[in-house]
Amino acid sequence: MQFLILGGTSLTGPHIVRELIEQGHQVAVFHRGKTNARLPSNVTHILGDRHNLHEFVGEFKQLAPQVVIDMLAFTREDAQLLTRVFTGLADRVVVASSGDVYRAFGRLHRTEPGPPDPVPLTEDSPLREKLSVHGEEYEKRWVEEVVLSEAKLPGTVLRLPAIHGPGDYRPFEYLKRMLDGRSFILLDQEAAVWQFSHGYAENVAHALALAATNEQAANRIYNVADTTPPRELDWIQFIGKAAGWEGRVIEVPDDDLPEHLKENADFSQHWIIDITRIQKELGYQEVVDPFEGMRRTVDWIKANPPKQIDLTKFDYPAEDSALERLAKT
Repeated sequence: MQFLILGGTSLTGPHIVRELIEQGHQVAVFHRGKTNARLPSNVTHILGDRHNLHEFVGEFKQLAPQVVIDMLAFTREDAQLLTRVFTGLADRVVVASSGDVYRAFGRLHRTEPGPPDPVPLTEDSPLREKLSVHGEEYEKRWVEEVVLSEAKLPGTVLRLPAIHGPGDYRPFEYLKRMLDGRSFILLDQEAAVWQFSHGYAENVAHALALAATNEQAANRIYNVADTTPPRELDWIQFIGKAAGWEGRVIEVPDDDLPEHLKENADFSQHWIIDITRIQKELGYQEVVDPFEGMRRTVDWIKANPPKQIDLTKFDYPAEDSALERLAKT
């Protein structure tokens, strides 16, 4: 089969490319050429801006992709451009969405009033009614609405979790403290038991490749995540184990936390994604053990520290003072 990936040069993308190539498929990647991704030599590269997709219709017709995998649809306009360009040209589109479309995400961030939604969240769980905390520049609900409403171009939507892997700094705020030799990490005691679905990049990429290569995925929505959603306390300890950190996590009431560690979140709303559907319908399984994935992520961050760091998030004297106050009570 001929696949076209829009994006595909960072985090999950190269893993999708390699998996499809290893299966014997032909793959083209549409990207700006700004990311030095290590892709197989037989991949076709089409250089351009996602916002100017319509200017490449001639090249896309010549390529004749059967399935288009869009990693870069963030707005309603992005999705409309996707369907307009590829209706009548491709057989199907597969779109990377996000688990933040669920109302539970709004409950967590206090943008949607009401009690916590039941978890785990299935593909039929209520969606947000209000705008994403990320704003109009990242509203996957609108992307899904457009993609799934185009009758002449079957679509598949994958709702992705919080992704980490080489190329991503998601664990950095905890990892930096470990690498700086901090003997303890302070954690809101309510956040400590909060569960949040994560996904290692190569596992998420495998799910996307499965959806792209299975025709039965047409017009379906699939949740994607690693199988065991950790508590935040477990997540920190997971990072620590991968980093060889021997410190301890200290659970603290919100009122006793330094200001830079406080979060305006309702931690009674867990964000646990149910992946039963993709397991049963497409046979999804993790291809990389989650701990091995974290070890690779930690090693990459060590070798590629971020160029800019917001040092206000690492006010160690304030954290030391908070611990001293707790010791006196």
